[in-house]
Amino acid sequence: MSYLRPLPLIQRVFAALALLVLLAGCATTPPDSVLAVPAPAQKYAAIVVDARTGKQLFEVNSTAQRYPASLTKMMTLYLLFEALESGRVSKQTQIPVSDHAASQPPTKMRFRRGESIDVDSAIRAIVVKSANDVAVAVGEYLGGSEDQFAAMMTSKARQLGMTSTTFRNASGLPDDGQMTTARDMAVLGMALHQRFPQQFHYFSESDFMFRGRLVRGHNDMLGRVRGVDGIKTGYIRASGFNIVTSYNADGRNLIVVVMGADSARQRNDHVEALIQRSLSPTTDGAKTRLMFAEQ
Repeated sequence: MSYLRPLPLIQRVFAALALLVLLAGCATTPPDSVLAVPAPAQKYAAIVVDARTGKQLFEVNSTAQRYPASLTKMMTLYLLFEALESGRVSKQTQIPVSDHAASQPPTKMRFRRGESIDVDSAIRAIVVKSANDVAVAVGEYLGGSEDQFAAMMTSKARQLGMTSTTFRNASGLPDDGQMTTARDMAVLGMALHQRFPQQFHYFSESDFMFRGRLVRGHNDMLGRVRGVDGIKTGYIRASGFNIVTSYNADGRNLIVVVMGADSARQRNDHVEALIQRSLSPTTDGAKTRLMFAEQ
């Protein structure tokens, strides 16, 4: 009959040390993770930036040219906020609606020629409803014409460091020459937050009252994730579903940009996953494998 002989003391010590080294290696080397991407590779772009430090926490195709869609209206609002700050307009200033503005396709507030909207309501209509007619009316009022306003928008983009963005209109409606990048949209999102903290509350609004009726918004990230406080969604067929999201909670401030998603729901799921990933210390050093929509 044979018996298992106990290991000598020195061998047991070495075995214990080897086990500790193995466990330490597992603890310090995060496993690879798989991130589902709700878009084909040729349309997808994303970036996550720590807005307090400027550190890039995640990026894919962040400098690739993409159509901004209604993310364009972030710049329209930037210039309107500047006009408020300078005293050129007040929140009570009436902005007239031209034939050109009234003729814009939906989404819009459906103004008729000769009507007007006050600046405060115009901001809400652009943020909440993403109203194309109101965005164009604002552009014409501030720029003299929409074309001149688009030139002002592009000039301001360069001043902010948005090196790859060209604007052709105030609304984001389809135009082959109107291009941007996820990185540039993150720059604009941070600029709005830092330059106009007193106006940023508008981006947190999910509805507003206008002429006795409740106007509901498109940004379903509001109220979905604690800490999300704006800012803008966008969609045209050529771009897919875009979003710039601000997260501000527990001492962390993130700007998340996702472009090219196949649906608003999938886009929002992806933004939430990127926020959780960016807030988790276990992702440091981990390799992320992307699983694109067509794979």
